[in-house]
Amino acid sequence: MTPRIINCVGQLPYKIQLGSNNDKYKVSLIEGNGPLYSSLHYLSNPENGYEQHIVGWTGELKRNSSIDLSVKDLKLQKKNKDNTADANANANSNQPISDEDPLYLTKEQLQNLNGAIQSKYSKDVSPSNAQIHPVWLLRRNQSSWRNYAENIIWPTFHYILNQSNDGENETNWWYDYVKFNEAYAQKIGEIYTPGDIIWIHDYYLLLLPQLLKMNLQNDDSAPPIITYFHHAPWPSNEYFRCLPRRKQILDGMVGADRITFQNESFARHFVSSCKRLLDSTSKMSINKRDKQQYHVSVYGGDVMVDSLPIGVDKEKLLNDAFTKDIDDKVISIKQAYQDKKIIIGRDRFDSVRGVVQKLRAFETFLAMYPEWRNKVVLIQVSTPTTNKDSPQTIKLEQQVNELVNSINSRYGTLNFSPVQHYYMRIPNDVYYSLMRVADLCLITTVRDGINTTAFEYVTIKSKTSAFNCANNPLILSEFSGSSIVLKDSILINPWDSVAVAKETHKALIMTNEEKSMLQGKLYPQVPTIQNWTEIYLETLNQMMNKSNQNKKMSPALNRPILFENYNSAKRRLFCFDYDGTLTPIVKDPAAAIPTARLYSIIEKLSRDPKNQIWIISGRDQKFLNKWWGSKFKQLGLSAEHGCFIRDVNSDDWINLTEQTDMSWQKKVIFTMEEFVDKTPGSFIEKKKCAIVWHYRRSVPELGEFNAESLKNNLLQFADDYNLEVMEGKANIEVRPRIFNKGEIVKKLIWHKHSGEQDFANNEINKSLPKDSMPDFVLCLGDDATDEDMFRQMNSIEEEWSTMYPKDKNKFNNFGFYPVTVGSSSKQTVAKAHLTDPQQVIETLGLLVGDVSIFQSPGTVDLDTRGHVKNSPSSKKSEEAAVAYAERNGN
Repeated sequence: MTPRIINCVGQLPYKIQLGSNNDKYKVSLIEGNGPLYSSLHYLSNPENGYEQHIVGWTGELKRNSSIDLSVKDLKLQKKNKDNTADANANANSNQPISDEDPLYLTKEQLQNLNGAIQSKYSKDVSPSNAQIHPVWLLRRNQSSWRNYAENIIWPTFHYILNQSNDGENETNWWYDYVKFNEAYAQKIGEIYTPGDIIWIHDYYLLLLPQLLKMNLQNDDSAPPIITYFHHAPWPSNEYFRCLPRRKQILDGMVGADRITFQNESFARHFVSSCKRLLDSTSKMSINKRDKQQYHVSVYGGDVMVDSLPIGVDKEKLLNDAFTKDIDDKVISIKQAYQDKKIIIGRDRFDSVRGVVQKLRAFETFLAMYPEWRNKVVLIQVSTPTTNKDSPQTIKLEQQVNELVNSINSRYGTLNFSPVQHYYMRIPNDVYYSLMRVADLCLITTVRDGINTTAFEYVTIKSKTSAFNCANNPLILSEFSGSSIVLKDSILINPWDSVAVAKETHKALIMTNEEKSMLQGKLYPQVPTIQNWTEIYLETLNQMMNKSNQNKKMSPALNRPILFENYNSAKRRLFCFDYDGTLTPIVKDPAAAIPTARLYSIIEKLSRDPKNQIWIISGRDQKFLNKWWGSKFKQLGLSAEHGCFIRDVNSDDWINLTEQTDMSWQKKVIFTMEEFVDKTPGSFIEKKKCAIVWHYRRSVPELGEFNAESLKNNLLQFADDYNLEVMEGKANIEVRPRIFNKGEIVKKLIWHKHSGEQDFANNEINKSLPKDSMPDFVLCLGDDATDEDMFRQMNSIEEEWSTMYPKDKNKFNNFGFYPVTVGSSSKQTVAKAHLTDPQQVIETLGLLVGDVSIFQSPGTVDLDTRGHVKNSPSSKKSEEAAVAYAERNGN
């Protein structure tokens, strides 16, 4: 069977232009697309043995008034090109769509555009069996889909800490980022078949792996194969942790089975962030390519993290760069700069590509080596980015222009300017001619994932021609990811202008033999895109064939589905652990008190008569009474892991341990006191039913070591007294084995909803009608004691599947949600996870209407404008689209 690959890219490599009424359009290739698209082309060739589906956003649409003209009109316009009206029409023929343009396209128009994009790709990439699946997100201000990725994530990944943005703006950007990823998940869900490889690319789609894990993983088939490649740098944890939604981003990524970076240092930084923010564990090994790889354990599954630098299509590059047309352009450039050395730079115009550093170094070079004045020219091509109108880019442009003018005025003449700066996107043929004619390529980036311009330059210089341009050297920044690949290149620190000037001088006076020797080392180091693609997929297949990949990760809680299930349920039961679930773990347990926001949300939840809420904690009665019982009589409370119960709307506590022998406590306390002496900062908490040894205030390593010893000592006599020894968050707890949280949950579920409980009676009535028991159960907990609750829920759900096979809800379940909270390293039987108590609060806030459904990613059906389908805003948009079409005669 031909392997199917679903490749997910941040944007399709096409520019879509619309006429005035949306019925006429033009689809054209964006010049200068990088190696990622070369990989897509390689996989599109049926001879290479893959069936490829490409999923990508369409990018911003533009208006082009000339599309509305007939061929006759165009000829007439050309004939009368001096006519003012026609000249103005040409000047405005390709304009960005105004923020006021509603972009209402009918289904038929979208279908026609889909066909045009598919046809264009099949024509550009031949032979091809790839299917293109555009992601349509149409609305005013189209660039808003980019805001969070480009204004928040990208700067942090490149070690730029911007000043705080407006809170409301950043929140809205985040919502759009979540929608953007959800739109991809929705499109993939339409085409996915079990066994497909889903390959996700770069920082626009960081949430997509976990979304797909939520949507596509089920108990009836093998889990989806999801892999993610990160093209940009990954910063050290000191920078990454500055992101406000750092945990959600990491949690989104670890939904992948494999995460790959451009080099080992980026992979190491990522693993460090997972350890510190998700509390994951990892093991490092050396793979067959003699590179480091990590197996990161998260939420019951394993993620492989490794590195593999991307390459270029050498063969195509050499074919395209050496043609008669480009030969003519090379001759023209040489004639324009006779008797001058030509230094070439081509960079994206942003703050990390080092254009400013390059100009300063060139200015220093001309100052230090006056013999080169009027004998060398720097041709710098700066490609505009999508946020070219941002304040940062405008400031950068002013800075560059000032440097260019300063250099040209100081070292230029009336007939010659030593710096030629082109702020524009140039066609590929012009780019190739500049690469060929260059005597030196200068790359001074201050941070990037990989610089493929370096690879392309070395590749083009490997071929000799009649113009004596082969083998000319490359100067490369040591801060570029490419420097790790091109280890023998001339490496420089772009911040050291003097050192760059010296290396520039040395490079320009190298002999042909020196150039040839250097090129002979560099060219074999350039990876090809074909090898990169094949090695990546081969490694992925090997990894997926290993037995440990049968382990299924507990995905993130799909909150939109939870919300929909909650709204449709009539009998809702909530079972919450307290420490580490509703509140963070703190060193002093007495300081873990509820927040005003938590109180507000619980109050709103308890106000709904359909809801019954229980806090099932290891805390004692006194604590739970003080902070919960005295404020919410309608809450049920369970203290000391199910040993004491206070029913809903009751003031009385029931002691379930009255008939239990507690003589064991003296022996346990005596044993624990020995370890208090050994472990400074540790202490014993004596509850009515349980004894707990805490070591949160101790030195972590010493506490963990002694906790293991204490546990072993206690286990030696635990069976004699029928005790359970539990390892919690920085504590060891001992209690009677017959009491646990799971028994409480079992009694609550197997009971008439909202009816009075008889907890002293251990018998379970399984003859109750299904429609009298809860049809929605959300159970949240963070440690080992909460696993008893999750196990009971899973067991009851399995039993109900046999007893009530036809009574499942529209989500094909019984509304059971056992959810673990916190550390990703623990083993759990929960069906889903939340990263921390903050996400718990947000989840409960969603249920009561305090939090947006787009606060976290989940399964949401979106229309082509980013609205939730069938929502009031979606219906309003549909009505407006119909009216717009009627007005414009569509």
